[in-house]
Amino acid sequence: MIAEHGDWVARDLAHVWHPCTQMREHPDTLPLIPIARGDGAWLIGTDGQRYLDAVSSWWTNIHGHAHPAIAAAIAQQAGQLEHVMLAGFTHAPAIELAERLIDIAPTSADRKPLNRVFYADNGSSAVEVALKLAYHWFVNRGAPERNVFVALENGYHGETLGALSVGDIPLYRKTYAPLLTQAHFTPVPVRTPFATEAEQIAAADAAADALDAYLRDNGAQVCAVIVEPLLQCAGGMLTYHPRWLQRARAACDRHGVLLILDEIATGFGRTGTLFAAEQAGIQPDLMCVSKGLTGGALPLAAVLATEHVYEAFLDDSRERAFLHSHSYTGNPVVCAAALASLKLFEDNDVIGRNKTLAASMQARAQSLRSLDPVADIRPCGMVVAFDLRPGGDWSRSFDPAKRVGLRAYRAALSRGVVLRPLGDVLYWMPPYCVTESELDLLLDVTAHAIREATQ
Repeated sequence: MIAEHGDWVARDLAHVWHPCTQMREHPDTLPLIPIARGDGAWLIGTDGQRYLDAVSSWWTNIHGHAHPAIAAAIAQQAGQLEHVMLAGFTHAPAIELAERLIDIAPTSADRKPLNRVFYADNGSSAVEVALKLAYHWFVNRGAPERNVFVALENGYHGETLGALSVGDIPLYRKTYAPLLTQAHFTPVPVRTPFATEAEQIAAADAAADALDAYLRDNGAQVCAVIVEPLLQCAGGMLTYHPRWLQRARAACDRHGVLLILDEIATGFGRTGTLFAAEQAGIQPDLMCVSKGLTGGALPLAAVLATEHVYEAFLDDSRERAFLHSHSYTGNPVVCAAALASLKLFEDNDVIGRNKTLAASMQARAQSLRSLDPVADIRPCGMVVAFDLRPGGDWSRSFDPAKRVGLRAYRAALSRGVVLRPLGDVLYWMPPYCVTESELDLLLDVTAHAIREATQ
């Protein structure tokens, strides 16, 4: 048992390799904060310091930390059945969760519903599953030449090799580019600062025209289009209008291409509806979910597929079967956590409450518009992002050596708020249990962090 706060840091740095971190920066440039427990929207350090978790612990924790209903479901299931392989066996939590996901999945009157669930362990794994399913589907239909994926510029879908192949953020992709599979990136709707809806629709149409043109000319080689609907999270919380999704769905149908929606970060209420696809009134052929699926308690992902996709894998030949597997696929304890999280949505009108919270967040965010470095404010449901540029000039960027994002992060931490910037983009993505008084604190600390980081 680690007893002392300082001892935690020393022992960690002796052995633990942290994700998405230049370890040389710990602990001086980048603070390392030992956390003892969580409570609602708060993390509590081993020294007793409290931190408002304004980024939901990498966008996963939607109901609040240590939620008693989810904790109880985990404990009960762990005492009954902790694990059994899902090949040749099944169990109640996996069955019930699949049924529940199918019940709540986005639907469209013009196509058959998502009706099959394949479990994975995390978001990147779910993307791997979806990409393999899309390509294998065409192989099974006698079209192995359709091996190109299309994705949006500036998109992000995870860190495994397949997921990196369809991501377009150089920081993550560049080193591994020689290892990646074929992908083509079409333009993301161009952002203008404080864009009106009319400007967003025009940008969506222009980008959709580019996608349609590419599929028209190259569709015979394309198996799937994969996108983050409405919100490119790791790409700087960039938002775009639902019209692009509507146009993309139509283009995929027109050119015989599957549509994969990566709802890993956008699903389970984050963009204002249970799934972002609902705001466009569309249904994908494959949909990836993770992060908030268990309320942030345990790692789990799922890929939802239509029966049309599923049926292409049914045959007497094992070569046509989908042989992808993980040891912990459909783990019963994790599925029980997900079921408890979904029940909280049913019992507490989470989506309805989020609409009120989102309006409060957006109203507070507008007061930051008067700060000189704020070049844009982008709301999307329970997310608000702030672009910081010199003098608020969208065409300019801060000198990277200034480390504006890091300075803002440190300034906020010193006042008990976790703001983990994306470059020079700050954002709010708190748990749904956040209160009005906690939003007041978030606003005050964010304003201070912006001033301190950009002075």
